[in-house]
Amino acid sequence: MRDGSSPVSDRPRVLPPNDPRQYDDLADEWWRPDGAFAMLHWLARARAALVPPATRPDALLVDLGCGAGLLAPHLAGKGYRHVGVDLTRSALAQAAAHGVTPVNGDATAVPLADGCADVVAAGELLEHVPDWRAAVAQACRLLRPGGLLVLDTLNDTVLSRLVAVEIGERLPTVPRGIHDPRLFVDDRELIAECARHGVELRVRGVRPELGGTLRWLVRRLRAARRPPVGGGLSPSGGREPRIRPTWSTAVLYQGRGVRRG
Repeated sequence: MRDGSSPVSDRPRVLPPNDPRQYDDLADEWWRPDGAFAMLHWLARARAALVPPATRPDALLVDLGCGAGLLAPHLAGKGYRHVGVDLTRSALAQAAAHGVTPVNGDATAVPLADGCADVVAAGELLEHVPDWRAAVAQACRLLRPGGLLVLDTLNDTVLSRLVAVEIGERLPTVPRGIHDPRLFVDDRELIAECARHGVELRVRGVRPELGGTLRWLVRRLRAARRPPVGGGLSPSGGREPRIRPTWSTAVLYQGRGVRRG
């Protein structure tokens, strides 16, 4: 250019909140334990803890909004075929590398058969879907009678918007602009919607452990420029924080429910 400035194509693009293209821009962050998606690793471990071992051969777990397959390491040995559904092809390629059978599709129109799944997981998905009720309908449709639904999401409260967006997106645990708080999901409405589709959902509040998260933040800031390492450890070798139950569902909550026969 004549003025010597960088061309527009070289500038970081600015996307609207919750724009799916952010996941392509952040594709290298998925498997960095101290990267932008670190908290998704913590939540995947906690979600997997809700999933019991398979009770029959060829049991199928459908992972809606699977991203790069962060749930996969925590399901190892439980006996499921792990199918992941996501819109983002760059994430699905990484999921496939971790043993997930990838399906490129929308969580509100999943290209899989009714009653195919023993377990449906919907982790950190519903607060990113413009029509979360349609996604719930799909999740319940995929479950066979007696099948298990496990999920986690952000509640539609002032406190949740403050913690997850105004505070959380200013910390290195959450990418800036990844949420649109208008899409957050009221837990009472979610329970009612699941009941409409034959799933009795029970919810509980969860949160990252406070001390572990503070220690993680300190390590993250100290080692920000070091190369990433694997195994769920920070570059300094510290353990990743755990997700703990809490008395309030006002910010982040888990759900677990069984489809009636």
